[in-house]
Amino acid sequence: MTQPPEPSLERRATRARITAYRAGTVESLDDRLAGEEPLAIRAAGPGQEPVDVAITMRTPGHEAELAAGFLRTEGLVEDHAAIIGFDRGDPTIAAQPDDEITVRLARPFDASLVAERHFVATASCGICGRASIDEIAVRCAPIPAGPLVSAETLLSLPGRLREAQAVFEATGGLHAAGLFTVTGELLVLREDIGRHNALDKLIGSQVLAGNLPLHGNIVLVSGRLGFELVQKAAVAGVPVLAAVSAPSDLAVETAGRLGVTLVGFLRGAGFNIYARPDRIAVGRV
Repeated sequence: MTQPPEPSLERRATRARITAYRAGTVESLDDRLAGEEPLAIRAAGPGQEPVDVAITMRTPGHEAELAAGFLRTEGLVEDHAAIIGFDRGDPTIAAQPDDEITVRLARPFDASLVAERHFVATASCGICGRASIDEIAVRCAPIPAGPLVSAETLLSLPGRLREAQAVFEATGGLHAAGLFTVTGELLVLREDIGRHNALDKLIGSQVLAGNLPLHGNIVLVSGRLGFELVQKAAVAGVPVLAAVSAPSDLAVETAGRLGVTLVGFLRGAGFNIYARPDRIAVGRV
C-alpha cells in the first residue's frame, strides 16, 4: 500500500516563543513543542459505512501504521491481509485531512466489538474500560521460548534509541518505541506524544509489512510500562519488552500471564527483570 509522505518537522515539532528563567536570568527564546492533534480512526468492510472506532490525541505522522496497529493490538483485525487500504479525510473540507483515517477491510467489520469495549483513547493513558486480562489472553497466541538476550545488548539499547529520536531531539517531549534484533540492531523507531501511540505505530508498521508475530525481537519503550503496553506487545508476539522506567503491578502480572519477559529501569549499568527472566542471559541469583 502506498503511504502519503510524512508531515514536516514543523508540524511534528512546532515553534513557540517562550520566557526562560535560568539561575536568576530571564530571557526570551525560540523553542519547539511536540505536535499534538486528534486522529479519528474508523473501519469499514466492503460496502459498509465507516464505523467510528476511537479518537486519540497523537503526534502527526504514520497515521496508517497507528490505525493498523491499534486495530490489530485491540483484536479488531486478525492479520495484515484483512487490511486492503486507507482513506483519509476530504482535503476540500478538512484543514488537516490526515486527522481522519478509515481502515478499509477485506471482510465485513463487526461494529459490536467497538460497542462492547467502549474505547476511549488519550495520549496519556491509552485505552480505558477494556476487557479483562482473560479476554486478552484468549487472543494472544502463545509466545515461544527464547530468544536469549545478553545483558550487554540490553544495556546498549537506550543509547541507540535516544540517538535515533529526531523529534525528541527537537522538542524533548515525545515518547518512543524501538524494535530491535536480539543483537541490538535498531530496525524501526516510532515517536509520539502518547506512549501507547508510539507502540501502535511501531506494531502497525510490522502489521502492514506482514512481519507479525515478532517472536525474534526486543521492543524498548521510553517512560513507564503500563498494562496497555504489555498487552499490545503480547498480541504482536514480542518476547522481550523493556523500558527505561518502572512497570505497574498490573503490567508485571499481565506479562507473567502472557509470557512476556518484562525489563524495567533499563538505564546506566543496570536493569530489573520483573517477569520471565529466562530470556535474559545474566548470572544466577
